Formats: sequence, C-alpha cells, structure tokens
Amino acid sequence: MYICPMYSSELIKGTLKTIVLKLLSETKQMYGYEITQKVKAVTESKIVITEGALYPLLHQLEAEGVVTTETVNVGKRIRKYYTLTQTGNEKAKEKLYEFAEFINTMNILLDLKPNMKYV
Repeated sequence: MYICPMYSSELIKGTLKTIVLKLLSETKQMYGYEITQKVKAVTESKIVITEGALYPLLHQLEAEGVVTTETVNVGKRIRKYYTLTQTGNEKAKEKLYEFAEFINTMNILLDLKPNMKYV
C-alpha cells in the first residue's frame, strides 16, 4: 500500500484518507496520479502512495458522497477529477481535527519534545 523509506508502514497505516481529504480540501479538484505525485513531492519521497491503495479509497469516498467526479478528455487520455462535496469538506475538517488530537495525545503519552533526536 505504501512505500516509505523513512517511516514504517505501521506509523502511516490508516492515514491515507486524512491525507487525501486534506489535499482535496486545498484544491478545487485533483486526479489520482496528481494526488500521488503531490504527496511524494510534499514529503520529499518519504511517503509514496500507490495507485492500488489510492483508487479503492477514492471509489469508497465517492460511494459515501464525500467526493464527486468529473471525467475530462485530455488528449487521448481520460482523466477522472475528484472534488470534495460539502459533506467531504466537513469530513476533511473532522479527520484533520481527529489526527491533530491524536498527535497531541501521543506527545503527552510518549513525552515527546519538539525537534528532539531519538536515536
């Protein structure tokens, strides 16, 4: 599902939905490959999302009414663009809040200090 040379898959498992919702909340629309490349670029290749992990999630989000799709012909290719619905925007905010709270809880639980090197 993920190729992550920096982090174990244990650490990033379950974050794909939050990542995708956040990216879509920042842009009007994105297509699948664009999402994978944005994550790779922003994380400096520390997180690489495969299409095999991404597309089932996008289909699930569409079935739940969280995203809508628009098919566009681009040259000889057909691109499927994903856009958050109003429900999707609300879900994105919920997931981001949930993840931020989780990070805060882990900081308390593990007594982590910012920019501390753990070796």
